[in-house]
Formats: sequence, structure tokens, C-alpha cells
Amino acid sequence: MVSPMKRKMTRLLALVVVALLPAMLRAQDNADWTRPFEPFRIIGNIYWVGSYDLSTYLITTPQGNILINTGVGDTAQQIAKSVDQLGFKLSDTRILTATHGHYDHVAGMATLKRLTGARLIVSEPDRPLFESGGKADFRFGNTPGAQFDPVKVDGTFKDGESITLGGTTLVAHLHAGHTKGATSFTTSVQEGGKTYRVIIANMGSINPGVKLSGMPGYNTIAQDYARTFLAQKDMKVDVWLASHASQFRLHDKYKPGDRYDPERFVDPQGYLAAVQQLEKTYLDQLAKERTGK
Repeated sequence: MVSPMKRKMTRLLALVVVALLPAMLRAQDNADWTRPFEPFRIIGNIYWVGSYDLSTYLITTPQGNILINTGVGDTAQQIAKSVDQLGFKLSDTRILTATHGHYDHVAGMATLKRLTGARLIVSEPDRPLFESGGKADFRFGNTPGAQFDPVKVDGTFKDGESITLGGTTLVAHLHAGHTKGATSFTTSVQEGGKTYRVIIANMGSINPGVKLSGMPGYNTIAQDYARTFLAQKDMKVDVWLASHASQFRLHDKYKPGDRYDPERFVDPQGYLAAVQQLEKTYLDQLAKERTGK
């Protein structure tokens, strides 16, 4: 028979593991999150200026440029170097935005805003994350390692609204669940007489410790994930990009030095399969939570 003290120690150990899990995951991922990667042209006016795994997209226009995501704080200078390496000026950045307000994608936002003077425009539901430095997040708000320098938001968008600069239009799609304001961006690119439908998708992954059957501060999380998967499956996509290189298999599709090829990231089947797999993970977890198994 298990003694009360042993049961208490077991529960305490479990709580410690849950509390440390985000830090353990970061320790595993940090090498690829901060590992430099050669910048390159993806398609048309869209370029990769991120690290080995954390996506940062530079979108150039005649009236200035857009940066989507900034990686962790340590990668801000890498991004600046990559923009310069491609022959562009970081000071020409006019708009900063992000797929969602977690530290691994926006911890460098305050630094890059200071370096560029650009306007920060994000989804309305994620605004509190940026301005609180991550403290408003329903999952990691009390995790010191997931917090970052707060940054003032200059403007927000809602589902279906657009960001337009220099003839380029990004349509914002609220794909909530991962955060309350998780966003995918779509745009059309003309290249070689063809029109490519491009998505920079915020995939519906579920962080450790998230309970779909109910999270304090996010009662509609299950419904939001369900709507996201439904919407993403219905989207017509040619070129598939995402918040992490690993999510859209960047390193299987491109190696440094490869020639420019606008067809390289055309992968509608891979996109749909990835969405369906994440939806299955969601449904399986939700079912387990509801049955208590």
C-alpha cells in the first residue's frame, strides 16, 4: 500500500516536471532556434531571414519592407545581418508583425522596433501578449523563461483584414488556439507568368501543459482550435510556409546554395496533410481529457 507521504511526493514530483517542461523543451530547441542560417529568396518578394528553425520573413516592396516574426532576442542581430546580406536595408523596414505572440517568435521584437522605427501591427487578441512581454499568455504567462521585453503595439487587425504596403497585400486569418490571436497570412505572388497563392501558416500545434477541455483564461480554446482546423483545411494553397522551418520541412526542400526556384515550396498536399495530422492530435487529446483516460 502506498503511504500518504509517498503519494504526496509523487504528486509534487509531477508538478515539478510540468513546471520545468517548458524550460527543458527550450533547452532542446535552443540550438536550432539561434543557429544561423543563410538567408535566401523563397518566391517573388518573399525572403527567409530567420535562424535554422525560427521563421522570419522579409517581404520587400518599393515603399519599404515588412518583417514577419523576429525569433528570440539573440537572433535580432542575425536578422539584421541577413537582411543586409541579401542587399536590403534594415532601416527600410516599415511594418513589423508576427504569426503569434510567443517569445520564440517575438522576443526580438522590441530590439528590431528600436533598430528600424517600424510600426508594429498584430492581431487584436494577441496585443496583450506583446505589451505585457508574454505575461498575459494563458499558458506561459507565469513562466519567467517565456517572457520577453514588452513592446508597444501601434496597430491591430482582425480576422480577414489586410496589411498593405507598396503593392503587396497580406490578408490576416485568425487561426486561434495556439494563442488567442494566432494568425496566418496569405498573399498572391506573380512569378514567371504564374500566380502563386502563398500562406505563412500558424499551424495548430498544442503546447505541453495545455488542456483543451478547459484552460484558465481561455475557456473557448477547444472551439477555437476546431474552427482553425476547419478554416485551414478549406484554404487553397500553393506555396506553404510556417512559423517554424521544421513545420513545413524547409531543410528537406532547400539547402544553402540551391538555385532560386519558385516551385520549391509549392506543397498543397503537404500542407493539408500537416493540418489533418494536427487536427487528429487535437481530437485524440480532447477525447482523452473528456474520458479521463
